[in-house]
Amino acid sequence: MKISYNWLKQFLQISWEAEQTAELLTDLGLEVEGIEAFESTKGGLKGIVVGHVLSCEKHSNADKLKITTVDIGTGNPIQIVCGAANVAQGQKVPVATIGTKLYTKEGEEWIIKKGKIRGEESHGMICAEDEIGVGESHDGIMVLSDDLKPGTPCAAIFEVENDTIFEIGLTPNRADAMSHLGVARDLKAGLKQKDLQLELITPSVSNFHITNRSLKIDVSVDDNKLAPRYAGVTINNLTVQESPNWLKNRLKAIGLSPINNIVDVTNYVLHELGQPLHAFDANKIKDNKINVKTLATGTKFKTLDGVEIELHEDDLMICDAEKPLCIAGVYGGLNSGVTNDTTSIFLESAYFDPISVRKTSKRHGFNTDASFRFERGIDINSVEYCLKRAAILIQQIAGGDITSDIIDLYPNKQNDYQVFLTYKKINRLIGQEIPQDIIKSILASLDIKLNNVTETGLGLTIPFYRVDVRREVDVIEEILRVYGYNNINFKEKLNASIATTSPFEDYKIQSIIGDFLAAKGFNEIMTNSLTSPIYNKEVEKLNEEHTVNIINPLSNDLSIMRRTLLFSGLEAILYNSNRKRQNLKFFEFGKSYHNYNGKQQENKHLVLFLTGNKNEDSWIAPAAKTSFFTLKSNVESILERLGLKNLSTVISKSEEFSEAIAIKSGKIDVVNLGTVQKSILKSFDLKNEILYADFKWDEILTLIRDQKIAYQEISKFPEVKRDFALLIDNEVYFKDIHNIAFETEKTLLKEVSLFDVYTGSKLPKGKKSYAVSFTLKSEKATLTDKQIEKIMSKFKHNFESKLGAELR
Repeated sequence: MKISYNWLKQFLQISWEAEQTAELLTDLGLEVEGIEAFESTKGGLKGIVVGHVLSCEKHSNADKLKITTVDIGTGNPIQIVCGAANVAQGQKVPVATIGTKLYTKEGEEWIIKKGKIRGEESHGMICAEDEIGVGESHDGIMVLSDDLKPGTPCAAIFEVENDTIFEIGLTPNRADAMSHLGVARDLKAGLKQKDLQLELITPSVSNFHITNRSLKIDVSVDDNKLAPRYAGVTINNLTVQESPNWLKNRLKAIGLSPINNIVDVTNYVLHELGQPLHAFDANKIKDNKINVKTLATGTKFKTLDGVEIELHEDDLMICDAEKPLCIAGVYGGLNSGVTNDTTSIFLESAYFDPISVRKTSKRHGFNTDASFRFERGIDINSVEYCLKRAAILIQQIAGGDITSDIIDLYPNKQNDYQVFLTYKKINRLIGQEIPQDIIKSILASLDIKLNNVTETGLGLTIPFYRVDVRREVDVIEEILRVYGYNNINFKEKLNASIATTSPFEDYKIQSIIGDFLAAKGFNEIMTNSLTSPIYNKEVEKLNEEHTVNIINPLSNDLSIMRRTLLFSGLEAILYNSNRKRQNLKFFEFGKSYHNYNGKQQENKHLVLFLTGNKNEDSWIAPAAKTSFFTLKSNVESILERLGLKNLSTVISKSEEFSEAIAIKSGKIDVVNLGTVQKSILKSFDLKNEILYADFKWDEILTLIRDQKIAYQEISKFPEVKRDFALLIDNEVYFKDIHNIAFETEKTLLKEVSLFDVYTGSKLPKGKKSYAVSFTLKSEKATLTDKQIEKIMSKFKHNFESKLGAELR
């Protein structure tokens, strides 16, 4: 929010430097994020003075140039070559002296230098009005009044305004400070604590009077909850034209573009007092009737910028006898606003329900200065005052007569809030005792009235415009920010308690696994929980009934909660892939969101993504492509790190995977991993194979809490390895060999591993060869050859009888 210091000084006659004022505003909670200078004319007309043309002769070497002698008040006239057709002897003109900085319409700077034009010296420049920024004309040089003295700075003639602009980072709760008046109120309270008693000067509306009652508009409000207060007045015989310079400068200073005197006044009052206003062309109001109501869903409405929208049944509209004119508190209509032909207006000032305005604004994607204020809550008690203020200003700069009584529909008067504040709670929350007289002084400076004073506390009335102050703690916060956080002493002693927590807390386990994966070369990603519905419909064909939809989405692309972390991860891979980063290892902790039987459910996941090569190509090792087994080994190492054992592996089928397995604990899925479907990758324009693992994190946290850590002494006896080369059917998996081996020898067998797979023309059809290694070890003695041979014979017998295997 931009605040003009000159404008602020109309409310408080403060003589502080801007930086000092900005520091106080920041201490008060209105953080000044930046300070910038404003000049109503860029460059401030510095170096531009009044010149008197003493002579004007034709240039000997150019038909369109003239050589002039100009008195600029220094005592020594200067020669200037000028190309303007209207330059003549005896004129008073603006002269840009050597070294003066001028600016183009685009803001580009150029400097006046001494030079020669067609052989003649030129020591300055006689300017047109657009060249110095005081007008738009470029037909010729600007001719000034004859009574001006040569050498007079043009900045004094054209009343160039220099201002300082504060950029305030306004927090959403401070609706009361969304105007220059609101900031001035806070500044007054802060200055009072600095022993500076300044009066808050508010605009007077005593000059408001009704000229006649020749133009009456009938107003009705269908729903007083949506429009608790609605006021208006008519003004006739006005002239729509350009605003005066003072008004344009005020608006330009805070970043607004002047439009015309009527619209500019409504914008001026909005930023001056915080009350949004709207001016309707009274001649366009059918049958002189205004009806504030909602319309049927699907009703067409064309906005001020010519865009046609369909209304919702909850949108509050300002209508005449036939049609909607304006979206209440949000946006104007195309054919109801003020134009250059307007001669009479209906000026509206109202209080609309903040929730209704917020929903309408988000529903249609409109974010205006008016909706910004209505959404947060304005002062319902200033509606009539602001209406009078705007009407007086319009009369001053556009003429016209006030031609009706003020219509003020306010059936249910809103009361100020009552709060009882105890001294005990003030001291307890602040941690320091503040003198009671200072507390009372601060409250008074904030327009908080003291109804009664007791030994234990204060009975207070909070003004309605302080929508953020409703509880005792809110009042204490007000006292503290005005008193000054910097004035609160800190104790040197720090007390802390050590809380015992379970080693299985989610954040602890997550931190362990996150560090573990980072050490293995993975990068953590954090993606948006909001996603596009197109993924559900076109990519994965997910059941729409289970989707959690956003009621007021930021955009159509972010209108649902994600049901899988796959798509957001693929977006991250695509982003990196487009930037020539092909070898990727990602992990993410995140949640998926589901709707089951009308109840929303969140499930936490850990997901892994692998694509490209395992390692970069180098002299010591060529690049090796990431495979399913790379992913599987990473998954198994995570499960091992978590201490999860006795898990089973089964072939899995899913819409997300072309090939996949599931690792289970009993009947519960712990991890699903595999290769992402090519159809899904095609939707993301990804060509490389992508491997994906999805850990059900909630299930994992439950399982690890049941794990018991067993410590075992390291055996002193050597282990023995024996190998088999088995000829088996293609339908037999290593898992089958693994399981039979451990069923055969449960005590001495420690490990079974597959170290070679061979398929080829030399083998019988439908057969393959597995080279399997068996590790045997006893904890009590060294194994003998006889024991080993006996065990291996059992393996051979069981592989032959159960799998039809043969030794090669």
